[in-house]
Formats: sequence, C-alpha cells, structure tokens
Amino acid sequence: MRELRRYPSAILGMVVIALLVGLSLYTVISIPYPQALELWRGGDQWRMTPANAEPVWLDRLTGGREPTTITVSSDDADIEEQPFEGGRRLRIPLTFEYDYEGFPSEINLFLRAEGHEQRPFARLLWETPDGREISLGGYRIGREDRVSISQDRTLERRLGGMVPHVGLLAEPETQQAPQVQPGRYTLMLDAVVFDEQADIEANLVLYGRVHGIAGTDHQRRDLSVALMWGTPVALAFGLLAAVGTTVTTLIVAAVGVWYRGWIDAAIQRLTEVNMILPLLPVLVMVGTLYSTSIWLMLGVVVLLGIFSAGIKMYRAMLLPIREAPYIEAAQAYGAGNLRIVMRYLIPRILPVLIPTFVTLIPTFVFLEASLALLGLGDPVLPTWGKVLNDAQAQSALYNGYYYWVLEPAALLMLTGLGFATLGFALDRVFNPRLRSL
Repeated sequence: MRELRRYPSAILGMVVIALLVGLSLYTVISIPYPQALELWRGGDQWRMTPANAEPVWLDRLTGGREPTTITVSSDDADIEEQPFEGGRRLRIPLTFEYDYEGFPSEINLFLRAEGHEQRPFARLLWETPDGREISLGGYRIGREDRVSISQDRTLERRLGGMVPHVGLLAEPETQQAPQVQPGRYTLMLDAVVFDEQADIEANLVLYGRVHGIAGTDHQRRDLSVALMWGTPVALAFGLLAAVGTTVTTLIVAAVGVWYRGWIDAAIQRLTEVNMILPLLPVLVMVGTLYSTSIWLMLGVVVLLGIFSAGIKMYRAMLLPIREAPYIEAAQAYGAGNLRIVMRYLIPRILPVLIPTFVTLIPTFVFLEASLALLGLGDPVLPTWGKVLNDAQAQSALYNGYYYWVLEPAALLMLTGLGFATLGFALDRVFNPRLRSL
C-alpha cells in the first residue's frame, strides 16, 4: 500500500472501485433481488411514471425547466357529497398548480370503484386558471379504469387540433406556437354513485418529461433500477470469471511444468487448440442454441479460459523456478509433488498474477455487456448490457434519448478505468523494471 500511494492512478483506481463496491452493497440492501426482478418486469407499478423521460439533472444542467410528474389524489381533495334517494352525488375537485415552461407528456386519470353493485357514472370538467370550463365527457366507472385523456381524439378536435395534454394547458387563442398558461387547474369529477357506503378513488397524473436521476425507458421503467443492479451483477461476473480463469490456469501450468512428459505435452496441445477457438462466437452459439443464463455463460467462460494463452506465459516463468536449488532441497527432505506445486512453484509467480488478475476483471465485465447487447443476456437480470440492448431495439439515439445509451456506457467505461489504472500501478509495484516508465 505504501508503494501504491506513490501512483495517483492507483489512488484513482481504488476510489473508483470502492465507489462501485459501495453502490453494489447499497443496491443489494435497498432493492432486494426479488423486488428488482419484479420492478424490471414492468407492469402496473410503473403506471405513474412517464415513458422515455430524461433525467432531471440533465435538463436542469442545460438550463431547462421541463415538467416533472404531478399526481393529484382524491384522498387529498375536499369532496362535496349530496345524498339523494337511492344514491349520492360526489363532486371531487382534483386541483394542482402548474408553473413549468413545458407541457406534460401525457395525462391519465385512474379511477377505482370497488364494492358497487351498480357501476357509478361520472362527468369530467376541466377548469383553467382564467375561468374557462372544458367538458371531457362522461364515463361509466368500473372496478378499476384508466381514462386516457391524452388519447381522446374528440377532445383533440375540439381543442383545435392540439393534443389534449397541450391544449388543456395552453394559452387561449394564440396564433403562434402554443404557450403554457401557468396557474391553478382543476379537474372536477362529478360522479353519481348508487350506493350509500362505497366511494370512488381517483388519481390524476400529469406525466412529466423528466424523471429521477437516470430517466425512464419505453416501458416507463426507472433506469436507475437496472443501472444500480447492473453494478453488482457486472462486478460479480467479472470477479468470478477472473478468479476462475487465472487460478485454474496457473495451477494447470504449474502441474504441467512439474510433471513434464505426456502431461505437459497434453496441456500444451489443448492450449494451442483452445487458442484458436474464438470466445465470443462460442458464447453466441451457446446462448442461441441452449440457454442465455448468466451462470451458464460464466461456466463456459471459465471452462474456455482454463487452457488460455496465459498457460504459455506461466509455463515460461515456472520452468527456471523448477530447477532452482530450493526445489531440490524440498525434494531432499521429502516434500510431495502437490506440496512442491502449491507451496513452492505457484507462490513464486503470484506477484505477476495479481496485476493480471485485476486488469482481467473489466474484460469479463465488457464481455457480459457485449452478450447482453447482442440479445444473449440473462432474460431475468437487469444489467447494463440489457439497458443498451433495449436502447438499440428502440432506436434511442435516433429518437434523441441519448441518456439511455450514455449512462450504462459511462458506468462500463468507469469500471474499465478503475481496474485498469489500479492494475497498471500494481504491475509497476511488482515489476521493478517498469517503475522508471
């Protein structure tokens, strides 16, 4: 550690790795694995989230004031109730202040009426800050309904061809591009219920154009879930693959050097054959024909990495060590073959193994992301590669959703930077001939 402190790049690498490890621990604790899977599958839990919304900080950084999502619940409204024979009339005002420069991306009204023997009926009235009233029509309310105000084509024609989420909040009679009319808006829900006890729940949602720290995708999912959970998945895959390949390769090389003969020859021939096999196409074939499970891919990576080119390097380093005098001394006092391999040969080249091991981790992180980008990632886990794959499928760059691509790409590059700078510094520490470079 004293030697590493001399290299600013090593300090930078350790800080980056510590941040990634800290984020991984926080993610696993704050978003348990079952919850992460449920969130990433999508569904009703994201119905209050806008689709394809960029991060809030990105909009504010560029000086914009795009709207965030506004949710108005009937639980917070002053409900006026007028009973009559056989039922009640409920007037539910859903009021909100709107002071953004841009228009929302969508407007939906979620209604729930449970415990009603006869379906309630409701009329919707939109009240603007300047006193105008715009009828949004009437609806029969089921047990759970969604009124897509933004997709009401009849309302769009009455608003002069403007989509409802623009026309309902625009200044009246503007000749140029529509401008937001700031102020207090109210959606009046005038409902008739034919039950003395059962009520109506209403939630008005004006979806923003920015959301959270990472934005959202086409399925309204918060990308922060995949970016956060992608960190422990990427680090675990890279660490396990690096440990599996380096340790097994070193042991196999040491066994071949010590036993020589046909064992060493067989190891070298297997290595030469395996060096010809391209790793990525083999993984693509396995994922296409068998399974895309991340654990299966990890096993194939470790299996193909055992007889890799590293065996040649380790063998060249171990051959002179085998003839060292202390090896003869160990044989003289009766040390067994396994003890000589594990206690005398392998520890001598561990200083070379450590920098190689550290720089190998981001290689496997990028490999997992590449497989997911090609559509061969684990179908269950949310990972950085899956985010990139979804972005590619939805033409994110073409549609201007740059954050969708840049965020996972930045995390991948940050991971590579952290391990690479630390690995290069470790190489200088363990190899004195590189310290002057």
